[in-house]
Amino acid sequence: MRMKIEGSCHCGKISYEADINPEYVVICHCSVKAENFQLRRQPKTYVKTARSNRRALAFCADCGSALYSTSLEDHPPLFNLRLGGIKQRAQLVPKSQGFCSSAMPWAMDIADIPRIPEQS
Repeated sequence: MRMKIEGSCHCGKISYEADINPEYVVICHCSVKAENFQLRRQPKTYVKTARSNRRALAFCADCGSALYSTSLEDHPPLFNLRLGGIKQRAQLVPKSQGFCSSAMPWAMDIADIPRIPEQS
């Protein structure tokens, strides 16, 4: 089952559409193949290198909103979209968690942390 999503940076200057498989939604990202991703306007990128893997981190140069990351070595590339900019984020329930071995010990169970309903 595929799902069309739309997203943008905070200021709205950069927007995108993607055709995703909701089964691939994991905590912190969902991966999208390049042929299913349409970007309007070009974001600013920063290249991060970790363990010889180079990743482009894309963000809006005006408001700083994180948009996606992608490996520079993957061909075709997969885009890991940042959930905060996706309009349909409430419908994208994570199916798994990645990189749990490096998670902070408290991050695996946050049910008892007090919740603030609204930010003022």
